[in-house]
Amino acid sequence: MSAALSCRGLGKRLGDRPVLRGLDLDVAAGEVVTLLGASGSGKTTLLRLVAGLLEPDAGSIRIGEATVWGDSLRIPPERRQVAMVFQDYALWPHMTVAGNIDFGLKAQRLAAKEIAARVSHALEVTQLGAFAARYPSELSGGQQQRVAIARCLAARPRLMLFDEPLSNLDAALREDLRTEMIGLVRAEGITSLYVTHDQSEAMAVSDRIAVMREGAIAQLDAPHTIYRAPANAFVAGFIGGFSLLPGTASAGAFCPSGMEAMPLTTSSPLEGSTSLVIRPEDARPVQGFAANGLTARVLSRAFQGRCWRLVVAVGDAKVRLDWPEGPDIGSELIFSLAPEDCTLVAR
Repeated sequence: MSAALSCRGLGKRLGDRPVLRGLDLDVAAGEVVTLLGASGSGKTTLLRLVAGLLEPDAGSIRIGEATVWGDSLRIPPERRQVAMVFQDYALWPHMTVAGNIDFGLKAQRLAAKEIAARVSHALEVTQLGAFAARYPSELSGGQQQRVAIARCLAARPRLMLFDEPLSNLDAALREDLRTEMIGLVRAEGITSLYVTHDQSEAMAVSDRIAVMREGAIAQLDAPHTIYRAPANAFVAGFIGGFSLLPGTASAGAFCPSGMEAMPLTTSSPLEGSTSLVIRPEDARPVQGFAANGLTARVLSRAFQGRCWRLVVAVGDAKVRLDWPEGPDIGSELIFSLAPEDCTLVAR
């Protein structure tokens, strides 16, 4: 697939603080790529540079075959064929649902027949036909967000941008609307760049995830690759509640600090000072002695329905485990990791 979005060497400072540092990113046609990171990592700044709401200090941006920023080119936002879904919906309160959808189309001076067809299609795919004559104040939060999506679909953009679009909704509605929203985007085949700080949301909506750190991309990969093979200690610490156990790696084994070596079934190029990535769900209870067993002391526990989430001390490290029962605080337990679940990252 050809690149629907290509960013090269993007740099941006806000005041005296660098926000983006020579960032490169390619998004394929029809792909959904999520920018995932903590506050201040640069994800929203990158989104606004692509939209044209901010100007880069350096680099270039290409959407489709057209360069929209670079050298002497400065294409304004309204000519980039980009649509953006904001977290606060940004609906006109004095306009009906249909009015909010067709407002931008009228500004483009499209023919009345074309506008009517686009509005009708957008209302149909977002299941808002029965609400076309209502005003935003008469809609629920989920319905308002669907109006914002319908407005973008009607514009038929080359690129769709999502700026934490579900952060204002409650958890149950957020999950339902997330499925609905990304289903619409994929059905329409629209290339999308999605910003969130929620790891589970990123895992659910993305073809690929760009984990951002201090204005750069720490890892860009498919969700399952990032989950099973984080590129470094930062990504592992940021994703999924993983824990890092320091130790030393040698051929075919990892030795936690002050403990016995654990076998590895996959070869690792890392040797010397490393950390073992422990995913909470990979821990297996052990009764008695085990060759790769780790002894831990329970620091805290919290019931999560399907299991208990424990925080335990393994040597000097704190480790999160998903456990079938809730042991007493201060008690000891032994857990092991299957060799194939052992992932090492450099310290």
